[in-house]
Amino acid sequence: MERANAAGAALRDGYRAKVFLMTKFDSRTKSGTARQIEESLQRLQTDHIDLLQYHENIRMEDPDRFFAPEGPLETLLDAQRAGRIRDIGFTGHKDPAIHLRMLDLARQRNFQFATCQMPLNVMDPHFRCFERLVLPKLLEQGIAPLGMKPMGDANILKSGIVTAMECLHYALNLPAAVIITGCDSMDRVNQAVEAAESFKPMNPAQVSALLDRTKPAGSHGTFEVFKTTLAHDGTTMNPAWMA
Repeated sequence: MERANAAGAALRDGYRAKVFLMTKFDSRTKSGTARQIEESLQRLQTDHIDLLQYHENIRMEDPDRFFAPEGPLETLLDAQRAGRIRDIGFTGHKDPAIHLRMLDLARQRNFQFATCQMPLNVMDPHFRCFERLVLPKLLEQGIAPLGMKPMGDANILKSGIVTAMECLHYALNLPAAVIITGCDSMDRVNQAVEAAESFKPMNPAQVSALLDRTKPAGSHGTFEVFKTTLAHDGTTMNPAWMA
């Protein structure tokens, strides 16, 4: 909430027209989604959101909830027609099988997501791999992949196997529309800028060498705690958010 209010203040004085504004919502109901959209518009001090994403698609039933009667999609389509949101996407960090179910249900209903946000990092190829299982499907269907957790919220760095710059360069080497990395301090902002400026496409041998190095540590999900624990499951820890 505080971040949304701060972002709204920062968008004053003509900056809104210069940014692509995205946020997420947690509700699994039509009415709850409508309420959260209204709250986001008020806090962000804007009349429209460029991208609104269904947050934490982390349970096998979450895709069904999205498309259910009196579910979020009905409100999203109404808001889209009213010009209050432009594009619709979804996020998730738990298991590629859940993302694939969401894509399958969307295909059955002739619904096209604009974006899909998921973990993309040097450990992901070794455990519940989004890169191998989900990323190709998104590219085939014209859905923009949004990569997140390139360093696993710093947990991957705790392995001592890779540096922050290697993590960011690996993620940037993937065919994603954008790589989302933490920017909670000027040091992190400068790190992201340095990674972008120093990035050069990696050749297959470089990618293979990096994955060979990370395979022993990554094969059990130890350093991707968002896949294996409840630590990042905000809607599990706060079920009222889904109401």
